[in-house]
Amino acid sequence: MATPLQLQSFTIDKHTITLYVPQPEHVKELYREQVKKDASTAFPYWTKIWPAAIALTQFLLQNTFYIQNKKLLELAAGLGLPSIAAARFAQSVCCSDYLEEAVAVMQQSINHRQLNNVTCTVINWEQLPQDLEADVLLLSDINYDPTAFNILYKVLAHFISKGTVVLLSTPQRLASKPFIERLLPWCTRQEEMEIVQQHETVPVTILVLKQ
Repeated sequence: MATPLQLQSFTIDKHTITLYVPQPEHVKELYREQVKKDASTAFPYWTKIWPAAIALTQFLLQNTFYIQNKKLLELAAGLGLPSIAAARFAQSVCCSDYLEEAVAVMQQSINHRQLNNVTCTVINWEQLPQDLEADVLLLSDINYDPTAFNILYKVLAHFISKGTVVLLSTPQRLASKPFIERLLPWCTRQEEMEIVQQHETVPVTILVLKQ
């Protein structure tokens, strides 16, 4: 999806993070046109910064000891807000998504901010590279599709077994409750946040998972 970009700033915990986002009206118009051709077309949710990404970013900025001088990986990053915010503290950051369009936009944000310790790449969590490693894995709002919960659980178990600390932020969806409960044996910290976005308050849970 080729769409014009605009710079958008987010002030989180007294930090201002500016990054590129697709222009919302253009995204909606393009989506409407695509639906006319194919009614099964999914909305491009990666084109927006969601409350869970804001919550994870706030958590990182308030708890920098989790990421200070660490090697970070973000899967399904969308526009990459948490990764971009964490870059000033981390040793290195790999910001990834399975969509090439999302990765291309993240790359523009990284270039704009001149972040020399951040790389962008296409990664599908269903086909993880065998040599992929990280001290800390960042995930926000990834547990929304119950059909993907089993593979996602295996991904988390894989990283946790290798000593990776997983920082997961999730809206409090009823459908996700069984998946979250399955993760609780690894949970060493749980924090609740309320994120206000467009005059709506969204409860978000942050989980710290590790062996």
